[in-house]
Amino acid sequence: MAADTVRRSILLVHFSQSGQTRAVADALTAPLRDAGHAIDELELAALEPAPWPWPFWQFLDSFPETVAQSPVNLQPWSCATSYDLVILAYPVWFLSPAPAIASWLRSPQARQLLAKTPVVTVTTCRNMWVEAHRDVLELLRAADARPTDHLALTDPGPALATFITTPRWVLTGRREAFWGLPRAGLTEEQIQGVSRYGLRIRQALEDTQWQAGRSMLEGTDALRVDPALAGSERIGKRSFRIWGRLLRACGAPGTPLRRVVLVAYMAFLLLMIMTVVPVSLLLRRLLARLAPQRVQAAAAELERQPGATAS
Repeated sequence: MAADTVRRSILLVHFSQSGQTRAVADALTAPLRDAGHAIDELELAALEPAPWPWPFWQFLDSFPETVAQSPVNLQPWSCATSYDLVILAYPVWFLSPAPAIASWLRSPQARQLLAKTPVVTVTTCRNMWVEAHRDVLELLRAADARPTDHLALTDPGPALATFITTPRWVLTGRREAFWGLPRAGLTEEQIQGVSRYGLRIRQALEDTQWQAGRSMLEGTDALRVDPALAGSERIGKRSFRIWGRLLRACGAPGTPLRRVVLVAYMAFLLLMIMTVVPVSLLLRRLLARLAPQRVQAAAAELERQPGATAS
């Protein structure tokens, strides 16, 4: 770092079960570390961590509390009381932020640290991140934070293929390609390519005219939204919330009545995947042909960075 370059203090907060999100966070911050910026790292972990890979029923039974953002106890953590920038990286669970992230954002210590602080968020997921991003933005704004940018990374495989490869990875820990289906998760090229966004952030932070709270990734491809998937995602999140409330009313995870209702939900979910989701996607693809400007406007709004300037 040149003697006259501004040295920023940055807090990297991340949670990763498989290690994929951690690798993305490392790639994003590598240009900042190389430039000599001070980076504190906070890797969140629950006192009672979820298993990896997941047993099937335990995985499915975790969605009501995840969607409801029920708090989990975190392992003790500490950091400085203020930073120039916070980078928050997390995987998407059931169209929601992972429980450790939501619990951290709701903690009094985190809310105090985040107040008035610019925040860049990063998601890793199969292909749906919009609803989880909305949840995190709401939590950040409740903490009076200043979200500036979001980077969304999705599995490049075909949507139908990832319906098989992602659950296989989560439930068995195996992610290699098989039966003509692609490897699950992000590619190594995607992960390493994240460094280009880190370079953009670095350039913005080192600019003496940097304005905290303004987008640093505006004009890049950090956000790419499929409007058809976004519509299906909203339907799915609503379904998770309704069934989640019902399941939580049936008792704690693993209780007999809850298991019975969970079986009913599984049947409902499979029916939705085979009928409603394809029909919804087809109708939205048709709408894209009949009213392309409307669809493009909806996509542009979803792709707008939180700290983007008004157009």
